[in-house]
Amino acid sequence: MNVVVVESPSKAKTIEKYLGKDYTVLASFGHVRDLVSKDGSVRPDEDFAMTWEVDDKAKKHLDAIAKALKGADHLYLATDPDREGEAISWHIQEVLDAKGVLKNVKTQRIAFNAITKETVAEAMAHPREIDSQLVNAYLARLSLDYLVGFTLSPILWRKLPGSKSAGRVQSVALRLVVDRETEIEAFKSQEYWTIEVEFLNGQKKSFKARLTHLDGKKLDKFSLPSEKEAKEAEKKIEAGKYHVDSVEKKRVQRHPRPPFTTSTLQQEASRKLGYSPKKTMQLAQKLYEGIHVGGETTGLITYMRTDSIQVEGSALAACRTAIEKSFGNKYLPSSPRVYKTKAKNAQEAHEAIRPTDLNRKPQDISKYLESDLARLYDLIWKRMMSSQMASAELDQTSVDIASDKKDVTLRATGSVLVFDGFLTLYRESLDEDQAEEEDNKILPPLEENEKLEKQQVLPEQHFTQPPPRYTEASLIKKMEELGIGRPSTYTGTLQTLQARGYVKNEKRTLYPEDRGRIVTAFLLSYFRKYIEYDFTAQLEEQLDEISNGDLFWKDVLSQFWVSFISAIDQAKDLKIQEVLEQLQKDLDAHLFPPTEDGKDPHICPRCGIGKLGLRLSKFGAFIGCSQYPECKYTRPLVSGDEGDAQAQEEPFERQLGTDPNSGLAVTVKKGPYGFYIQWGEAVSKKEKPKRVSLPTGASPEAITLEEAVALSALPRSIGLDPETKEPITAAIGRFGPYVKLGSLFASLKKTDDVLTIDLTRALELIEAKKNAPPRKGPPKKVARGKKK
Repeated sequence: MNVVVVESPSKAKTIEKYLGKDYTVLASFGHVRDLVSKDGSVRPDEDFAMTWEVDDKAKKHLDAIAKALKGADHLYLATDPDREGEAISWHIQEVLDAKGVLKNVKTQRIAFNAITKETVAEAMAHPREIDSQLVNAYLARLSLDYLVGFTLSPILWRKLPGSKSAGRVQSVALRLVVDRETEIEAFKSQEYWTIEVEFLNGQKKSFKARLTHLDGKKLDKFSLPSEKEAKEAEKKIEAGKYHVDSVEKKRVQRHPRPPFTTSTLQQEASRKLGYSPKKTMQLAQKLYEGIHVGGETTGLITYMRTDSIQVEGSALAACRTAIEKSFGNKYLPSSPRVYKTKAKNAQEAHEAIRPTDLNRKPQDISKYLESDLARLYDLIWKRMMSSQMASAELDQTSVDIASDKKDVTLRATGSVLVFDGFLTLYRESLDEDQAEEEDNKILPPLEENEKLEKQQVLPEQHFTQPPPRYTEASLIKKMEELGIGRPSTYTGTLQTLQARGYVKNEKRTLYPEDRGRIVTAFLLSYFRKYIEYDFTAQLEEQLDEISNGDLFWKDVLSQFWVSFISAIDQAKDLKIQEVLEQLQKDLDAHLFPPTEDGKDPHICPRCGIGKLGLRLSKFGAFIGCSQYPECKYTRPLVSGDEGDAQAQEEPFERQLGTDPNSGLAVTVKKGPYGFYIQWGEAVSKKEKPKRVSLPTGASPEAITLEEAVALSALPRSIGLDPETKEPITAAIGRFGPYVKLGSLFASLKKTDDVLTIDLTRALELIEAKKNAPPRKGPPKKVARGKKK
């Protein structure tokens, strides 16, 4: 008997059908163990020793694998064909070995790039040992991320209340978004003009040409900076007579793009289909793991986490055959196209994303797929097919037009698609900042020295535009270009930034939140080295060198840790006021933009005396007046859309008097969960004052001292439960008044009074709560697995 372990149950079912009755295929459900989620799980002082834990659900899956191994001859570890998959296989082997179930079992690793009968059979025929170099690269990456997160995040919590976390890749990605926003805010739009002239040729056919030279000087973008210069140029153009000075024709080719990597698939699915990176990867996972087609389950695409654009030979041959069959020989280049990865730090570990069988055309396979799956498969199929098709050919024409005095030169350009080539099947979409400038106008026949008849002169005003904000797709593209992160981390990084409240995604556009800007400013001031783009990319290169066996993983960790812990130790001595002053200096232009009336934006608009500055509370940062508590003006970090300072609600505080029983001052205050009554003030962090929530319907402006003193008796004892003899109490909580028996809470109705409710009524409410149908909770968590 042979046991095969894969990651997902759907994959397990498919592969078990392929292998037959001599094989038991089980799923690990992703990772089976992880670092203990607390400080000290990676110990630099102990040669980077690690403490692992197996959670209860993973333990159940490991127990099932161990049970299946009794009497088995072979264990095949068939997790995904990347570094993360290699690590999962290593963890499984380590845990099972510790259980003592591998003594008489031959354990080997197999990896396949697609889930089809042929690829699985090929993998089974070529088992190998676990790649220790890939595992070491995984351990190094995991340790780095852990050490940064568990060492730097506490510094943020202490120095920047309201901050969530920092991460080795996460913080660099956040900086990209913040830097782009800063660039947009600093951008000064610049006016410029262009001039086009409409001409008629000898056959009275019209076309337009753009002014390029004036008085013998070549014009650049800002040579006509205002309407004045444009009008002067217009006069000179109007005064001239024109002829064709030169005609240049050339045939150019447009080449197809390579097949998809993880990054380019996410980008194109976002642009063409409107899918988020997360959705794209979820759909791609389903296409990879297998779809029921024609009586059997088979994977429709190759592995979807890759930065390689290579395609293996047999797949190239199959693609060329499919192209010739579907489009004819003229769409087939003389030899296969071979693409080389240009992305920084790219790994050529496996193939690009492609269909497992190009004969499965989108129109034929769509009946087996949900709409979103069908659209993504169509995109992948067309991209792969087009990548091996013939180049498109265009005839481009450039015509220079001169005045008879040679003081004005204009240029007309046009192009004609002569052969569509791969464009007959697929055209790549472009980001906003990559808009094509190719002029596809068709020009009429023009000959050198041909006289032209001038028609309209058309000056046009323009303004330069700031760079566009990132979308999820364009941010992933930028991260890939810089060598930040890896295919398996892009989606998770974007999700973390949004979950932490550092970035918001509005209409598929990423904006930095103020919390994210403050965290970035803090890191740039005190940990700049660790969020530099080059430093992060170099660290990724070192991790790649570990996976190639060129570096020892603990040497990389030691080198990083020595300098990093030194920076941490220096930051521990920082005073919060010192941090605030530095952050305000760094963010001053953002927090206090110039006012229209020219007044100092730092002057408090309420008291007119105090200076506005950055303040911190446990709920985050805000702008407050230096005259506090005399002046309690506050506002959010950034003014509202109209530019008006949107003052936040002032902290509510109303003195009621002195409690005759305790002698403490009684005050009505407002907190994050509503109004409450407080007795005295906090003596220390451990000794908090007594507080009682204001009852529903009670006015914080109208409540009296007597009513407040009555509420001080809460929680009050009502009596004992007749059956259990447990005490029943009444109190007011965050969600209103309630009665409590043991761990059971029953809310009071509007007609009930928390100060007067008796035992009989309390028992009625408790009994009703016991008999109420259970509330539907959130879905059960699944076992910890890889981020998809």
